[in-house]
Amino acid sequence: MPTYKEICEMPFWKAVFEREHAYLADALSGCKTVLSVGCGPAMIERMLAEDGFEVTGMDVSEEALSGAPDSIRKVVGTAEMMDFPASSFDAAIYVASLQFITDYEAALRETARVLVPKGKLVAMLLNTDSQYFREQTADPESYMRRIKHTDIFWMEAAMMERFEIKVEYYMGITGERIFESDDPKLASLFIVNGIRL
Repeated sequence: MPTYKEICEMPFWKAVFEREHAYLADALSGCKTVLSVGCGPAMIERMLAEDGFEVTGMDVSEEALSGAPDSIRKVVGTAEMMDFPASSFDAAIYVASLQFITDYEAALRETARVLVPKGKLVAMLLNTDSQYFREQTADPESYMRRIKHTDIFWMEAAMMERFEIKVEYYMGITGERIFESDDPKLASLFIVNGIRL
């Protein structure tokens, strides 16, 4: 059985990460310090560091972080209780991680706290209404079956309490085919872009 890092290095996932990276690099324009919450082996974060961002990758798993590149700062910690001073980062990103955090509302409170005034939030949520999500969760081996929060609109409402937000659907996936789509039934991601209030 391949490790999570080995799975991330497969051509399909590399293509997914390249699209997510392109989106994030554009969305984070004007930012320097970026916190990635639930970064795992930090494939996208490595690309952002290569773009010149100062990236801190945080994850609860020391094992996952051991595969992260040296180009980013690595911190073992929980999203619900971040060990950073207030106003530490220009931006925070969640790349398909927020839905796996037990108390996402506490995580969002902490995210707002560690961001500078008008700091950016980019939360890439798995679109639980998509054909792709249904296909993935039908597989008993899929990591998506460990998701804790499937109501993306409740999560959107929680973000609105601390951020001025815009939302969009992004990146269609059917089988191994990746394509542009903002169709709520085909797009694999529901992305919330926020500015800290």
